[in-house]
Amino acid sequence: MRVFVTGATGFIGTAIVQELINAGHQVLGLARSEASAKKLIDAGAEVHRGDLEDLGSLRSGAAQADGVIHTGFIHDFTRFAEVCETDKVAIETIGEVLAGSDRPFIVASGTALVSPGKLATEDVTPPVDPAWPRASEQTADAVAKLDVRAAAIRLSPSVHSDQDKHGFIPILVNIAKEKGVSAYIGDGQNRWNAVHVLDAAHLFRLVLENATPGTRYHASAEEAITLKTIAEAIGKQLNIPIVSVAPEAAAGHFGWFSHMAAIDCPASSNWTQEHLNWQPKNTTLLVDIENGVYTK
Repeated sequence: MRVFVTGATGFIGTAIVQELINAGHQVLGLARSEASAKKLIDAGAEVHRGDLEDLGSLRSGAAQADGVIHTGFIHDFTRFAEVCETDKVAIETIGEVLAGSDRPFIVASGTALVSPGKLATEDVTPPVDPAWPRASEQTADAVAKLDVRAAAIRLSPSVHSDQDKHGFIPILVNIAKEKGVSAYIGDGQNRWNAVHVLDAAHLFRLVLENATPGTRYHASAEEAITLKTIAEAIGKQLNIPIVSVAPEAAAGHFGWFSHMAAIDCPASSNWTQEHLNWQPKNTTLLVDIENGVYTK
């Protein structure tokens, strides 16, 4: 299969490109710079120049493909509503090209806000929250009605590996280094879920090859890890104190990241594993932290 991949040179996209090529697929990767183009060529992929705001490049990339994986997203939280709209338009644009073809179109989403405070499952789809206007899944649902095998993969808050340089764990590590303590909020019993990037990439390939339109799949290998446990592992690696921060002081300590540091978002992938025979096999988040992946 010839697969058009957006976000192809990002942390997750890079792993997906290699997974696809190793499985015998051809990859056409979206690249907005010479450095990105070189990275794709070195990986054995074809280069398609453009970006998420260049709708012409998205149309021509999708037109050349047997399937599309969309992991690209502009991570600019200073204009979050705007980049969410860009994401929505990008999905719609690709979907229009694929309409009537029954080609697979896999869209990346997240588990964090599916069912805050309780275990998230694949059958739950929350409404778009005005405070979090990203509508990737709902836009993919609309595309699925155009006879496209559009489906969403919800990624864990922590997609981890030794190549993770800008994710949520590096953010926590950097805050700990800056403050001189590794902190959690309150009793620290709020939970994240996690997945190794290679396991996530494998799931993207499985869904590409077996997608059911309008379906959600969970890239969650570990469904519940407390933030206290994560803070303790980071503190041990950095050899700094591990402390609790009162909820009212969380914003002062964690800054803009305080919401994520407090969120309780366990997520099951039981249905995904059973439906696709997806079996995560790579290292766990705590093992990566304990091996110094994030603190070297």
